[in-house]
Amino acid sequence: MHVHFQLDQLPAFRSPAITIGTFDGVHGGHYAILELLKQEAARFEGETVVITFHPHPRRILNNLDAPALLTSLEERIERFQSLGIHHLVVVPFDPQFAELTAQAYVHEFLVKLFRPKVIVIGYDHRFGKDRTGDYAMLEKMGTELDFEVKELDEQLLNASRISSTHIRHALLQGDILQANQLLGYPYELRGVVITGDKLGRTLGFPTANLSLVDSDKLIPGSGVYAVKIELFRNTIVTHEIGMMNIGYRPTVNGKERRIEVHIFNFDDDIYGEILKVTLIKYTRKELKFSGLEALKEQLKLDKLTISEFFNGLNP
Repeated sequence: MHVHFQLDQLPAFRSPAITIGTFDGVHGGHYAILELLKQEAARFEGETVVITFHPHPRRILNNLDAPALLTSLEERIERFQSLGIHHLVVVPFDPQFAELTAQAYVHEFLVKLFRPKVIVIGYDHRFGKDRTGDYAMLEKMGTELDFEVKELDEQLLNASRISSTHIRHALLQGDILQANQLLGYPYELRGVVITGDKLGRTLGFPTANLSLVDSDKLIPGSGVYAVKIELFRNTIVTHEIGMMNIGYRPTVNGKERRIEVHIFNFDDDIYGEILKVTLIKYTRKELKFSGLEALKEQLKLDKLTISEFFNGLNP
């Protein structure tokens, strides 16, 4: 897959079938549109082109209403690549772009830059300033400008629609199994390992404190999770398992919410390294214990429970 960031350096796409959207999560609810896109591209022996935006348009239009993201831009790129898309165009969404009228959006953006053979949209897709553009406008302009428009049927879209809002709700409730099922893949967090207060080490459970690479990424509900870890050190990637705690650490009167990962049977110095943490199972809520000894005993139990869980996945 080719990824394009410069609108003034786009190639001449071959009979492109294009679709447009933020595609946060690139989840099961998006697959029907992407499948239709592939079918239309095949009909013209052309290329699939996905147009997405960064930052999220609502960050520009109304930052207070902007949602936490299910996927960083890097993750979205990886998801589209795994789905066999030919080209991904990342449009820098800014106030100037937001001011494009619906007509200018079609003439100056879609047609001038992409010259589409067909445009694939979801039911009730809107575009342009004040969202005045719709399917009827696209169809009329397509007749004049020589492109087709395919709108995913409302019934089909509703049957496959998996709202990003539902996924966010599941994550915030700690329902990682439901969230992963709706996404179609395990949710992940990526962060840099930073220095903590080293309390975990004194308890025999050293933790990697994470500072997320993308500060707009949604942090799931507080609690303890069974996780898989990819550790990136230069060109070497190692795969580990462990447990992650998200929360305020009430036993020690913590004041800020932290993301702490304990990697099983691992004690290397990894400050400054990148971790990709994949959330597999929620194991318990965050609790306040009577003291550090009681916390240590619970951590031992958590590790045993999660180790047995992973052993059950790989008998």
